[in-house]
Amino acid sequence: MLPEAFLNRMRQMLGSEYEEFLSALEGERHQALRLNSLKRGKQGETAAQAFGEVPKCGRPEELRRVSVCGRPEEFERFRGRLTPVPWAENGYYYEAGLQPGKHPYHEAGLYYIQEPSAMVPAELLQVKPGERVLDLCAAPGGKSTQLAAKLEGRGLLLCNEIHPARAKILSENVERMGIRNACVTNETPEKLCRVFSKYFDKILVDAPCSGEGMFRKNEAACEEWSPENVMLCADRQDEILDCAAQMLRGGGRLVYSTCTFSEEENEGSVERFLKRHPDFRVVPAEFEKERLTGGESRLAGMIRLMPHKVRGEGHFAAVLERESAASAVEGRNTV
Repeated sequence: MLPEAFLNRMRQMLGSEYEEFLSALEGERHQALRLNSLKRGKQGETAAQAFGEVPKCGRPEELRRVSVCGRPEEFERFRGRLTPVPWAENGYYYEAGLQPGKHPYHEAGLYYIQEPSAMVPAELLQVKPGERVLDLCAAPGGKSTQLAAKLEGRGLLLCNEIHPARAKILSENVERMGIRNACVTNETPEKLCRVFSKYFDKILVDAPCSGEGMFRKNEAACEEWSPENVMLCADRQDEILDCAAQMLRGGGRLVYSTCTFSEEENEGSVERFLKRHPDFRVVPAEFEKERLTGGESRLAGMIRLMPHKVRGEGHFAAVLERESAASAVEGRNTV
């Protein structure tokens, strides 16, 4: 049973789309995985190439030589049941009966099972090889491993998780996916920002939240929800974002994301942040229409992923950039 206070708020927020939203929450959730471009076979092909829509091992005689594929018939059966996630590089939906988490390929790190909407924030960060990147709230590691693939083994990825048990899971996933340029820390954001002042080029803050977007996936999130918890989460998000701001260099990019619907934790968090940090601005978080439709926010430049609009759970993302030191000087000179 969904909390009545939550339903009343969503009714006001969605208006005529409310019934469609409720129907989506009662439907089956979409499942996806992301192929790993860091793991390579004996011929140099990556897991993403081997299992992707246009694999390097396309012809039967080539297929037999690809070590990551296993038996040719097994490879074809697996590959034939994947459908591309349009907004994520190497992201694929898989059929409910496939159970990829029980396959040896999963243990070998050839792919990471990840909720499809959760693949959006790392794409928006636009990470490039050689950059210094921070995933501030990283466990269990889906977004960290996604960012690592974009670094291609160059630069630095710092993956932080404040809870020790979750940090251990994060470390295991980083190791399983074959990431060699990552460091996993188990620290508070406050301690990290004292050490890494204006150090990172890109920062992802996938903030702890009330988890409303996971109600269809996780019954515990529904049971733990309350209006009071929403406000507690919003306060905590403010503190985390302030720490992230201290660690981002001039001209750097920060992506803030949650898996909830509440405005207090989404647009509200961004608005409060911009008031405290006038040297940041919102950058339009745009995808081509054929890649992501129906992601809407009341504020320009931000994305809301709604389960009745996309094949995924609820998610929110906003892209923030800090003005460069040169821009700041220019602005002062014109005053």
